[in-house]
Amino acid sequence: MTDIFPNPAAPAIRLRGAKKRYRIEWPTIALLAACYGLWICAGYLLYPTLPFISLMLMGIAVALHSSLQHEVLHGHPTRNARLNEAFVFLPIGIFYPYRSYKRTHLQHHADERLTDPFDDPESYYRAMGDWKKMPSFLKILLGWNNTFIGRLIIGPPLMVVGFTLAEWRKITHGDRRVIHAWTLHLAGLIPTLLVISFVFGIPIWLYVSVAAYLGVSIIAIRSYCEHQWSEQPDGRTIIVENSILAPLFLYNNLHFVHHKMPNAAWYKLPSLYSARRAEWQKMNDGYVFHNYFEVFRAFAFNAKEPVAHPALRLTDAVSRTSPILPVADDIPAYVARE
Repeated sequence: MTDIFPNPAAPAIRLRGAKKRYRIEWPTIALLAACYGLWICAGYLLYPTLPFISLMLMGIAVALHSSLQHEVLHGHPTRNARLNEAFVFLPIGIFYPYRSYKRTHLQHHADERLTDPFDDPESYYRAMGDWKKMPSFLKILLGWNNTFIGRLIIGPPLMVVGFTLAEWRKITHGDRRVIHAWTLHLAGLIPTLLVISFVFGIPIWLYVSVAAYLGVSIIAIRSYCEHQWSEQPDGRTIIVENSILAPLFLYNNLHFVHHKMPNAAWYKLPSLYSARRAEWQKMNDGYVFHNYFEVFRAFAFNAKEPVAHPALRLTDAVSRTSPILPVADDIPAYVARE
């Protein structure tokens, strides 16, 4: 994939040496501190007296942490990948190993493969051959999942179960990268669960079913309509211009700008968009919503897309690893080395 603009940092790093390489983006550091601070204060201070509010705030912290993990895998807030990973090491969202998320998400950034049922690991489309073989109850679930309300309510378990089944199948086939990702995930998950249970006094089942679930559901608001099928790759990625949730999403509501400039820091996306608003909208063929309420009104109970891909993989008969969500083979050209 090529950015619409070249990355100005790359030549500066080579020319100016180590000093430039370790540049720190302090707004992201501050947001990381705020995220963990919110999570700790909500769990330790609020849960004993206001358990419902505590769990809601922890769910918001989980969603923000997910957004920060996305920022980190794109090379922020420093030039040191190991240090960046350390900033988001504790998996307060419980479900997803960071290394696996990094691998599949960078694969997703191959814009010419976006929405492909096999090659885009974040596609919600299914190949026609797989769709025809599905049992009726799964077709119904996936149909509901393509509505806005459905994605928020049943989307989290579908995503988590599908992702986990796919990962564990790779583990049984000896994929060392996936084994390493889950080993690191468990190393962070154990102390996280101990803090939740023994320091905060929150039952694990309650935290998982409310705070962690809510965090995934909030992120699903953003991801619900991020991509659609279009003959032109640039027409496949959305722009949602305004939202009170934009800071929580680190402005990835301007998703087309992010896909064209994946190395741009989150706090630069609004100004990058406003500077060339008309041009951005022309490039993505007008796939633009003013806000997420507009998305809600259009697709609350109406499926935005068919489950079966309308153009790709119409005759493929390859079965998926997971019966719920797509799994693609790794494409090394699009995956940064860990």
